[in-house]
Amino acid sequence: MNPIFENTATAFSLKTDSELERAYFLFKMIANEPLVKMGTLMTNFAIRAKLPVEGLIRATVFDHFCGGINEEDCLPVVDRMWEKKVCSVLDYSVEGKEEEDPFDNATRIILKILDFVKEKEAIPFAVFKPTGFGRFALYQKISEQKELSDTEKAEWQRVVKRFDQVCKKAYDLDVALLIDGEESWMQDAADDLVEEMMQKYNKEKAVVFNTLQMYRWDRLPYLKELQKRAQEKGFKIGVKVVRGAYMEKENERAKEKGYPTPICESKLATDINFDETVAYIIENLDIISIFSGTHNEESCYKLIELMDKNGIAKNNNGVWFGQLYGMSDHISFNLAANGYNVAKYLPFGPVRDVMPYLIRRAEENTSVAGQTTRELSLLKKERKRRKI
Repeated sequence: MNPIFENTATAFSLKTDSELERAYFLFKMIANEPLVKMGTLMTNFAIRAKLPVEGLIRATVFDHFCGGINEEDCLPVVDRMWEKKVCSVLDYSVEGKEEEDPFDNATRIILKILDFVKEKEAIPFAVFKPTGFGRFALYQKISEQKELSDTEKAEWQRVVKRFDQVCKKAYDLDVALLIDGEESWMQDAADDLVEEMMQKYNKEKAVVFNTLQMYRWDRLPYLKELQKRAQEKGFKIGVKVVRGAYMEKENERAKEKGYPTPICESKLATDINFDETVAYIIENLDIISIFSGTHNEESCYKLIELMDKNGIAKNNNGVWFGQLYGMSDHISFNLAANGYNVAKYLPFGPVRDVMPYLIRRAEENTSVAGQTTRELSLLKKERKRRKI
């Protein structure tokens, strides 16, 4: 297969020389695990102490990995990427709230984004996290099939209402809606609620998308059972397929609580699970649409091969590739240049509120073997090319 991901001129075509240097500097820093740990501690301290560090954070890590502090602030980035046919997914990345007001506020923001998205061909999806609309502990209690108090029942109905408001608006505006996956011990409640929304709003096509984290060994069987129910009840399925984001936490909790880990036994097993699930979806594209969220080049090549083998057009709206903004531009921009549907997750929000997201990005890049090394080698290659 033509190694399309080696083209750094296309990959970094939107980056100025100074932005390229900043990216190289950031990934050099991220490659140093002790430095990431020290930087995380210092950043958390500075924010808690209300030190004036927002300008520094904004000029470096924030602007590399985020689109802006609000949706309007993201527009220049959205428009620039769209020039290269790379779409955006506006991701309000404020985490860790427990009170009701932030849940209602998050709902208002997603509803506002849906109106915003409708006017922009460059933004074909909206997205939210289940815990953006309700307390983690409430999802967990429902997932564990524990009896809810009357207060909790009323609280859950408010969560359901938030989901329904947003999914209905997405359906009315004909905008696809990605719902992120979270920890396994709260995910059953989220899965059931998302399925309820699919049954209601995915009659003609996939509007509502759930997320399958493929480091979980049970996700392909879950998808097959979901497909049976979809065929019986007459609705379409939308799934975002990712490897997953909570592996250490999942394994630690399983060990602590004494139950079998839901995580695949190895990285290889996860890779196989991911690729087999993608292949299954492509075989059932009449009922399942896919957003393949991966930074793994081999998985992207395998999906390209599957599409070619099955005669699926590059721009088939049932197949999307997705990566995070600030990472794997060699995948995103080269896929788009070759005619495939590609969207970048574009996080936004107040600098201080988005810091947990940014810290997780840095920690994940440090822990994923080869990811940062690959980014650095491509950036170095492009720096050298520009100097010739």
